Amino acid sequence: MNILAIGSHPDDVEIACGGTLILYARAGHKVSMCNIANGNLGHAVIMPDELREIRKKESETAAKVIGADHYLIDLGDGYVEAGNKEARERLIEVIRTTKPDVIITHNPDDYMRDHIQAGKMAYDASFLATLPHLITESGHTSVFPPVFYMDTLAGIGFLPTEYVDISEVIEQKLEAIACHESQIKWMLDHDRIDFLDFVRTCNKFRGLQCSVAYAEGFRQYAGWPRFRTTRILP
Repeated sequence: MNILAIGSHPDDVEIACGGTLILYARAGHKVSMCNIANGNLGHAVIMPDELREIRKKESETAAKVIGADHYLIDLGDGYVEAGNKEARERLIEVIRTTKPDVIITHNPDDYMRDHIQAGKMAYDASFLATLPHLITESGHTSVFPPVFYMDTLAGIGFLPTEYVDISEVIEQKLEAIACHESQIKWMLDHDRIDFLDFVRTCNKFRGLQCSVAYAEGFRQYAGWPRFRTTRILP
């Protein structure tokens, strides 16, 4: 299968579904990760233009740890809009290039606007990618892929309907997140948050809910024609 995870900022995908992506990659599936925003405002000291380049490199390194290809739509933080025509068409081209059998993205009730808009853009683009007269570099797709919503930060306001056991890959997931050094160090220095421990704790809690050591939680978008008769998650 072809797997496409679409997140708002660099590190969003690694945090919420990195373990699941690693399991897909280990099983021989083609995994791609796409960031809508470039993360340029995610620091109190590093200036936006410099941070944009730093976070792009961090994302590319993290994708290699996961075993995924990396794509960037490159909107500035705070300016993710599902109706942004140019950005949406860039995402349509990513979808047509990767031809996903499943899309993982932010859920509609996430905690910040960039996340909500990125998830909506992912859904809209996956529909529009099937339209022959909407022209991008690649030809249109013919499949409406199932969409799975990934967990929120700290799991607040999100009740999973499906779980993935990531116990065997939790350390590799944390290694991928650690590639985002600018964020890990900033949160420790400025917010006194050990973010790697934070993520481990969240995944341990999800694991407790489904009787494994560590897990990630998901909900499937419930709309026609996005369902399949077989399990799609690992």
